[in-house]
Amino acid sequence: MITVSDKASVYIKDLMVKENHAPDTFVRVGVKGGGCSGLEYVLKFEESEKQDGDQIFEDKGVKIVVQMKSLLYLYGTELDYSDGLNGKGLFFNNPNATRTCSCGESFAV
Repeated sequence: MITVSDKASVYIKDLMVKENHAPDTFVRVGVKGGGCSGLEYVLKFEESEKQDGDQIFEDKGVKIVVQMKSLLYLYGTELDYSDGLNGKGLFFNNPNATRTCSCGESFAV
């Protein structure tokens, strides 16, 4: 399962309204090879049809879709939001990551 913090939920819902996304829009979360730690997070809005192998979660009113292959790396992850001085934006609290880069966009397991 992938969860969403209260702050991330508010941010995502506000962003969906600002960018005029349809009500059935979901957040696609995934993993791809790359980055300085070996794997990179993928995060985007989608309004298209779901794909074979998609796993669907909903937390705090945010629908999250992830491919089963990516879920193996992301299970138990929380999508959070920071508006602090060290950076503003969404980030992943991934309990499976054994190493992350300083920017937080890539990780290793």
